[in-house]
Amino acid sequence: MTLIDDLKANMQKSVERTQQDFNTIRTGRANASLLDKIMVDYYGADTPLKTIAGISTPDATTILIQPFDRGSMSQIEKAISLSDIGLTPNNDGQVIRLNIPPLTAERRQEFVKLAGKYAEDGKVSVRNHRRDAIDKVRKQEKNSDISEDESRDLQDEIQKVTDMFTAKIDELLAVKEKELTSI
Repeated sequence: MTLIDDLKANMQKSVERTQQDFNTIRTGRANASLLDKIMVDYYGADTPLKTIAGISTPDATTILIQPFDRGSMSQIEKAISLSDIGLTPNNDGQVIRLNIPPLTAERRQEFVKLAGKYAEDGKVSVRNHRRDAIDKVRKQEKNSDISEDESRDLQDEIQKVTDMFTAKIDELLAVKEKELTSI
């Protein structure tokens, strides 16, 4: 694999990570990915919620959590209550329901700011990959492995790839902002 191929693969991972972060922001609609970051203390080990329970969305305002082990219901409830998603679990002995209330305008703006933060984190990650790639090119030039012109061409190519992936993150952010601000 060439340097540019490695760079594209690493930057793509940064974009995917940013998309995953965006998926954890609730938009007023029930979405199982809201619970992706929730860890449950399950028999003394922090375990992702989605590995110890089935999660479904029967309608647009409800998330249904069906634990595989009913004994873990209290731990799941506690983990959801302590998380930063701002939802209160309702336990009926069989399943846990999370009702998704409509977002207030103020809360929507907070989520837009959070999405902006996630996008900036993604761009920083992309720029870090760019810096690492440019350092490799400069090192090759210094060791006389490539010429000065080749170095400059590679650095230009690295910048074009960086711009492309930064634009992808901006597109994802625009979609998420539209999702958050539309009612």
